[in-house]
Amino acid sequence: MLEHFSHIVTVFLLVAGLFIIVARGNLIKKLVGLSILQTSVYLLYIAPGKLLGGTAPILAPQFSIYSNPLPHVLILTAIVVGVATLALGLALAVRIREAYGSIEEDEILALDRAEDPA
Repeated sequence: MLEHFSHIVTVFLLVAGLFIIVARGNLIKKLVGLSILQTSVYLLYIAPGKLLGGTAPILAPQFSIYSNPLPHVLILTAIVVGVATLALGLALAVRIREAYGSIEEDEILALDRAEDPA
């Protein structure tokens, strides 16, 4: 059970993030859920990238096991994209709050239905 700890944490974060995105109507809470979901994906890629006893991939005669650096580089890029996505989402939430006076999804949809007579 302990050997699969990273996978258990990954699945827990994935389910928690997805639940928050689906079940909550507040746009900020949805963005937090998206961030948690992204974190689970980071863990999914990072956990297998580290080998016990592995070293950085620098060729030397005393080392025979190397850790793969590619997942770490990809996740660094994904973190930058995730921060940009979160910043854009927060900016959109601010604009929606200015336009509708609320960030609750149900209230925004009700205001849209009230404005559209068709």
